[in-house]
Amino acid sequence: MAGDNTSLRIAPDVLGRNRHICALFNSMDEHYSVLRSFITDGFAQGNRAFHLVDPERREDHLARLADAGVDVAGAVGTGQLEVHPWQDGPLHADRFDQDVWFEEFEQVLRSGPASGYVPTRFLAQMEWALADLPGIEDMIEFETRVNYVVPKYDDVVICAYDLSKFGARTVVYALRTHPLVIVGGLLQENPFYVEPGELLRELRERRAHAGTGMAR
Repeated sequence: MAGDNTSLRIAPDVLGRNRHICALFNSMDEHYSVLRSFITDGFAQGNRAFHLVDPERREDHLARLADAGVDVAGAVGTGQLEVHPWQDGPLHADRFDQDVWFEEFEQVLRSGPASGYVPTRFLAQMEWALADLPGIEDMIEFETRVNYVVPKYDDVVICAYDLSKFGARTVVYALRTHPLVIVGGLLQENPFYVEPGELLRELRERRAHAGTGMAR
């Protein structure tokens, strides 16, 4: 995907019940440029923001939100904004337990209305999967299972992939697990999406035959 400085645009009638979105970027500058309007519009509409970020980039993330016009301190104080390092999400004790994180992920979505915020705009920077996992397949299986959860809520979930960090095979699988994709700053239906039941069967059969994780 070529570099793009355009804020996010949404194709007509693209947002259905499953708002699980794969966002592919070549750099963090492109990441923030495209997602700026998604983030700021959420605050303007009173939505909750839940962000999972690289702990080493947390301060930069907050600074970029402030530069975009977000009252970071105020939003954190009211609970409208939560910015968590990966260790508070998928990498508890620096390891990924798919079942534990699946339960906690749904709890995040479920807790929004109880906090007075509907919907939640959930943003995850996906490089956590490269931190110290034995293989990428657990993350891909988790991404597939997410499609059973997201349609139950009114939330938007964006999984942001840095194309300079992930191999082509992983990116292909990432595309297959998201019904929507952001390409060139445009949110659109993803023609590569595979229904979760079908893809889970494929992944588990591949694991049974190969006996090893997919290459990154």
